Amino acid sequence: MSKPSPIVRFPGPGCIVEYMQGNQPQTAWTLEESGGKLRLFTLGQREMKLTVARMLPWAGPVYSGHCDRAAMSAKLAEHHNKRQAIASEIDPLELWSLAQGELQSARPEWFASLLWDDPDIDRLAGLGRTLLSCKSHFKFHPPEFEIYPADLVEKRLSEQAQAAERERLVGDGRDFLHDLWSAWASGRKLDPAALQGRLCPDVDAKLKALLLAQIANPDGGENAALWANLRKGLPEHPHQALLLAEQWGLVAPHHNYLLDQAGYAFCRSWEKAYAGDIERMAEAVRASAREPEATAFVSIDSATTRDIDDAYHIERAGDEGYKLSLALACPAHCFDFSSPLARVVADRVSSLYLPEGTSHMLPEALGTDLLSLTAGEARPSLVLDMDIDASGELVRAVPRLAWVKLAANLNYLAVEDELSNGAAAAGLVLGHELAAKLRQARLRHGAVITERLEPKICLTGYPNDVDVTIHDPDQPPMAQLLVSEMMILANAAAAVWAEQHGVPLLFRTQNIELGPGSSGVWTKPEDIQAVVRQLAPPVMETSPRRHASLGVAAYAPITSPLRRYVDFINVEQARSMLSEGAPRFSREELERMLPELTARMDAVGQIQRFRPRYWKLVYLKRHCRERTFTGVAVDEAPQWVGLAVPEVQIFVRAHRDMLGEKVRPGQHFALRLGKIDPLTNEIRVLEAVSEE
Repeated sequence: MSKPSPIVRFPGPGCIVEYMQGNQPQTAWTLEESGGKLRLFTLGQREMKLTVARMLPWAGPVYSGHCDRAAMSAKLAEHHNKRQAIASEIDPLELWSLAQGELQSARPEWFASLLWDDPDIDRLAGLGRTLLSCKSHFKFHPPEFEIYPADLVEKRLSEQAQAAERERLVGDGRDFLHDLWSAWASGRKLDPAALQGRLCPDVDAKLKALLLAQIANPDGGENAALWANLRKGLPEHPHQALLLAEQWGLVAPHHNYLLDQAGYAFCRSWEKAYAGDIERMAEAVRASAREPEATAFVSIDSATTRDIDDAYHIERAGDEGYKLSLALACPAHCFDFSSPLARVVADRVSSLYLPEGTSHMLPEALGTDLLSLTAGEARPSLVLDMDIDASGELVRAVPRLAWVKLAANLNYLAVEDELSNGAAAAGLVLGHELAAKLRQARLRHGAVITERLEPKICLTGYPNDVDVTIHDPDQPPMAQLLVSEMMILANAAAAVWAEQHGVPLLFRTQNIELGPGSSGVWTKPEDIQAVVRQLAPPVMETSPRRHASLGVAAYAPITSPLRRYVDFINVEQARSMLSEGAPRFSREELERMLPELTARMDAVGQIQRFRPRYWKLVYLKRHCRERTFTGVAVDEAPQWVGLAVPEVQIFVRAHRDMLGEKVRPGQHFALRLGKIDPLTNEIRVLEAVSEE
């Protein structure tokens, strides 16, 4: 005959009960029971009311007769201590190993039968406390304990370890970050190594990784909750992780966070992982070399340019026409589009030319050496032969593949000097003559030409002790006209050829109607702003459509294949069509490629647009207290006036009250600038005084 259970099923006055509070079992004495509610005297010598439903399923024992508060407290302490001692002696994992696989759940009495022949109520309660504390292996569903299977236990143990790790990270890291922030906000110098000594190596490494991840992904991603917990108590700042990392010394001052957010490797270290691919392609290029043609091509670039991807040769055709050949670098020659290198080049999508340095799209062994059109070296090329009439209109364009050897690599300033003083070679003179006619032809077709001279930004002492200077740009207008018009012509000619021969390319389009009077060459800030407001941004697509502001029927970028992935793809489409009779990519394949390509172009393009502005604001911040800057009114709104600052080519806004009742476009003001934050792109006009 089985022995009766020591558990009291219906607790009344004098019964010892337990309940959960603060995630811990609490012991209490029942003073009164009424309608499913108990009035209790607790171990802390308080009275409280609780429903029977909240009781843990091991009530007992029951003491009869009257007991004063001292006696009740003594009994409660006795049972509580005894149960704690019993719980400390029980190994819950051993119980789990015995029970796992036998049952899905069981009452405390079943577990007790594994340990004792005749357990009393204190042993049952101590056992219950042990099972309650082992949440990784058991879950309490009153009155039973669910027994987790082994795979779930493994998962929960991992989650518990991660939770403990997060708790330690937050506990130690929050104070550390607060100290860093306080030092940054007050401008104090601190010794990061001294602060870092407070962190254990594990927390140190994880906190560093978290800050760097937060810089790259400020929206937080999977770290959003952890980051919010760590920075609790700090003021809001859009670049808080970056400022903390700079203060800690994890990144250098003026760190370019845009590179992190775009996942763009600026230094050449990325090339090491693809050394095998690079060498195989280089060897294939060398092995395929053949005698170059005799055409005396010349290139015109900046003096520092190393990735030379276009050159030209021009002759008279008849009395007034022109025969122009444009040699383009052909990086697609022997390029393995299935290689890992091909995927990373597509992801880089463009070279970057920033004040702090240049980062090339292609590995330098290819893009600035073996495939660059360096004078005196035989190079694979896509040559575009074009006939242009006397009015600057394209008559015919035929691409071909060839090896070329440039006669010279010229630079803008030298060419400008020769054209200006009448000492230029015939090819330069003829090229400039054609360029002027090409521009006039585009204007006849409605081109909108804006001429804004970007200043030259120079950095010294970068990055730790940087000084920014702004200089007037080099102004070689004749040399730049020669090159820019030939490039536009070539890109438009490639589009015409592709459409005629059914070759799918990537086209840059701007298929819009321009307002009357918008066509022309605009140089004043107010005129440029007025005409730019009419323009929609160009889009990339696979159908040839007009590019309104360029004044061409279609436009397929092809002239910068060493620097831009779109041009690289278009050169490959032409190369494969000419050498193999079919383009590498179908129109459908280009369509599938386009969304990701466009997204990468946007991300990398933001770096090229915003980083020079950052340095301009650093310059303005340095000099705004000692001088004013000329602003030209270009735009109006009810409360604000937009002003161009030509010296640095940026736009600012000033409250209308500063500028007087009547402001006309083109009016000049001396601007006194106030708060400037290069990081948040904030600039404030404090005062505007008319200069007229």
